[in-house]
Amino acid sequence: MRTPKSMALVAVAGALLLWSGAPVAQTQDLPLRLTAFAVNMSNMGRGGANTVLITIDRWSTDEEREQLMTAFIEKGPGALLSQLQKMKRIGYMRLPNSLGYDLQFAREVESEDGGRRIIIATDRRIGFQEARNQPRTIDYPFTITEIRLDKNGVGQGKMSIATKITYNKKTKTVELENYSSEPVRLTQVKAEGKKK
Repeated sequence: MRTPKSMALVAVAGALLLWSGAPVAQTQDLPLRLTAFAVNMSNMGRGGANTVLITIDRWSTDEEREQLMTAFIEKGPGALLSQLQKMKRIGYMRLPNSLGYDLQFAREVESEDGGRRIIIATDRRIGFQEARNQPRTIDYPFTITEIRLDKNGVGQGKMSIATKITYNKKTKTVELENYSSEPVRLTQVKAEGKKK
């Protein structure tokens, strides 16, 4: 059973990349198309596995990151969600036989070994019944994805589908809490196209 303190270790480090002011190298090999085999072992939605297709058309700018961080620190997670939803689309995610779902934020960092780490953030799709009934899941409106690719564009990742984001003013850190029991695992991740 979940406890209120269970934190999503999946994306805590990833979230720091989202919010940190550290320099982030954004490669220009866009659009970046990623395919992954997603295994949903969480208690959110249906279990099972499927291929996920992710397309990133552009990287989020430092200015966009700053807008999100300012809204978050000054006004809280509700303002962060609102600001994220106003962002210009950076790409989309979809299953092979479905319509795409817009992504609002993506950053990448190149590693010393020639690989790269990609962090994607977006709001979570909330259905009519969930919006009407307002269950506890409504307090977990974010989806955070972290993908690590090697120098050949192959790797793995994790997707936290229902996440609550808070800012700890005492420690000045971003904290993520998952509603689900564990994140969706992304295996066999492959980047299509040239690497820089």
